[in-house]
Amino acid sequence: MGVRSSCLTTGDPQRPARLAAQAYGTDGDIGNVLFTSPTAAYNTNNLRQQTLGAASGKMNIEAVPTSGAELQQVIANMYATPPAIVARVKNVRTINEMVGRVDRLEPKVALDHWKAQGFDFSNILYQPDSGPEVGRYQTQLQDHGLEKSLDMTTLLELCRHAIDNGTKVEASLPVRNVNRVVGTITGSEITRKWGPQGLPDDTIRIRFTGSAGQSFGAFIPRGLSLSLEGDANDYVGKGLSGGRILVYPDAQATFKAEDNILLGNVALYGATSGEAFFRGMAGERFCVRNSGATTVVEGVGDHGCEYMTGGQVIVLGATGRNFAAGMSGGVAYVYDLDGLFEKRLNKDMVNLYRLIECGDADIANVKSEIEKHVELTGSPRGKHLLANWDAELPKFFKVFPRDYERMLECFRKVEEQGLSGDEAAMAAFEENLKDLSRVGGN
Repeated sequence: MGVRSSCLTTGDPQRPARLAAQAYGTDGDIGNVLFTSPTAAYNTNNLRQQTLGAASGKMNIEAVPTSGAELQQVIANMYATPPAIVARVKNVRTINEMVGRVDRLEPKVALDHWKAQGFDFSNILYQPDSGPEVGRYQTQLQDHGLEKSLDMTTLLELCRHAIDNGTKVEASLPVRNVNRVVGTITGSEITRKWGPQGLPDDTIRIRFTGSAGQSFGAFIPRGLSLSLEGDANDYVGKGLSGGRILVYPDAQATFKAEDNILLGNVALYGATSGEAFFRGMAGERFCVRNSGATTVVEGVGDHGCEYMTGGQVIVLGATGRNFAAGMSGGVAYVYDLDGLFEKRLNKDMVNLYRLIECGDADIANVKSEIEKHVELTGSPRGKHLLANWDAELPKFFKVFPRDYERMLECFRKVEEQGLSGDEAAMAAFEENLKDLSRVGGN
């Protein structure tokens, strides 16, 4: 259903019956409820009569109803639509009693509708044999251990003045691989207080030493900067939302960071903004679905920049295979250390250029980011590249999504005509529609 039953039943097992009575105008019997999969629209026979002529049958719930009146309003806003499945739940008094009752579902109506002819619901509606002792809905609260997390036990109190007043905070702490999503709860409190713009850069600076657990720095907003001397597990910077993350090896480490994996798979997955500098190699699927973050890393595994739509990635070392598969936006620069990058690149959606043949702005941008990487992480590889810039520059490639490049060119043309803002965007869109290469896939 469109409203989660767990939200409706919290704290009062009889509340669903009262909500149903208010919303459906019954004594608590929910009656014949119509579910329209997958649009999450549902209705009653009486409500269908009240909403004749409504069209789409689609519904978006922006907030979970907290009262019977709100639930009634949600239902009243739904449109009548041919049901995919009819659920007969006469005499059912709570939503919990409906959970798992596939024996009450009748898919015949959907099979008669032209949109669903031939659908076979037998596997979806299969009900395994189970005794009454097997629960159908949540009866025990789960303990996710959030109260024991590093954020709840240490970081929130440590950062309280920054969260409340914007006061600068600096601290150093150890971290272990049992400490997951470090910084996420603290980041959520910053966003709750200051909104999506967060705090000024580096308002909170926390330096960690050790091995971080999964999702170190996930979703952290602007104003929160986390540095880690050590290594980290998967999902570092997942959903990064404006914050800064640094990872570099232990000062006592004897290995070369640029030749060893320092963080796990899927780092910066779905990042939207912010920056990250990694002195060492990352695992597979680095920056998948990145849409706005900028980063420097010293090597990545397979499927780097997959489905990337924005942002900037600089790789100062080797990549794995299938780099840039499905990449439709943003830009990547790769230092082709072993001369094999072109063979590892997925060229289906991107163009490949030598950086030395690109404009001065591209070259200056890459050099500036490497300088920042060296400043923040002390990278030996970064220092070597800067010290031998003229000799190493020919080894850099620029990976540029074709559609993105074409659209930027359209913007350049319309801006030369004196257009700007929304007017320029619309003109660029129209210009792009005329480009035959867009249709030909070239």
